[in-house]
Amino acid sequence: MNDALLIAGGLILLVAGGELFVRGAVQIAERMGVSPLLIGLTLVGFGTSTPELVTSVKASLAGSPGIAVGNIVGSNIANVLVILGIAALITPIAVGRGALRRDGTIGAAVALAFAGVGVFGMLDRAVGTLFLAGLVAYIAYAWREESRGEPDHTAAFEKALAFEEVHPSGLHVTHASAPGAGWKGVAISSGFAFGGLVLVVFGGGLLVDGAAGLARGLGVSETVIGLTIVAIGTSMPELVTSVIAALRRHADVALGNVLGSNIYNILGIGGATALLAPTPIPAAIVAYDVWVMLGVSLLLLVVARTGWRIGRREGAALMALYVVYVWSIWPVA
Repeated sequence: MNDALLIAGGLILLVAGGELFVRGAVQIAERMGVSPLLIGLTLVGFGTSTPELVTSVKASLAGSPGIAVGNIVGSNIANVLVILGIAALITPIAVGRGALRRDGTIGAAVALAFAGVGVFGMLDRAVGTLFLAGLVAYIAYAWREESRGEPDHTAAFEKALAFEEVHPSGLHVTHASAPGAGWKGVAISSGFAFGGLVLVVFGGGLLVDGAAGLARGLGVSETVIGLTIVAIGTSMPELVTSVIAALRRHADVALGNVLGSNIYNILGIGGATALLAPTPIPAAIVAYDVWVMLGVSLLLLVVARTGWRIGRREGAALMALYVVYVWSIWPVA
């Protein structure tokens, strides 16, 4: 019970803290006159993944690679099978051909890169540097595409747009807004950002401790807990934003949000974790779960190309596949 309470409390602090951190950081940037597009591609894109980042770094520092790496891999699997599945059940998702070819291919490529790292190495600082450099290159590419006014938005842009769906009257991360006046406003926003960061760090610690304890109590590996309970929990911000986008009949944004999140998770979260707290990739994940993640990334390309939409039947099928996946990794007493 105590472990379950630690996990629940950690997730609440992670989600609430991540929300405060992003809101504060975005408001600071807006008040300083930073381009809304740049805010969306950087602060929002990476900031909404703060729960995954802190959890993976904390777990790695605590000597729990199963939770650290499982969180990244499991989040990407859940993003496609669960979050996209739920969004498609709410309303069918129209798929932009150019966006799918571009961001879907990039998503599959980075999943393959992560699998390659697992087979030939570990998440060390060299890998971390390469992954973060890849994220910078992707953001620069997205900036160029959006600045040119391409009709098919990049996944990085739609990840920010999905966040704005939750804050229609508060934050402006995809269109111009007037900078706020005075340093008082900056100080208040800084307080929100710092307070949110403190909550996220503290929540990440609670989640890792609770997950490790739960694994011991249930007699399962930390890797399984990281791939399932932790991964689903840290993906809650993506779930909320995608569901709201679908409810507002903007399901195409939900697809971009998932693709963008998966790219940020591997290049950003994986890269930052490797740089700050190098960690081995558990053999069980290398042998099975990274290939599931890659297979899911490729499956998304196939499903989305059938009629260039993801309907309710496909959404139900995706969610059913997630049940099968969890069943396949969860040990039976």
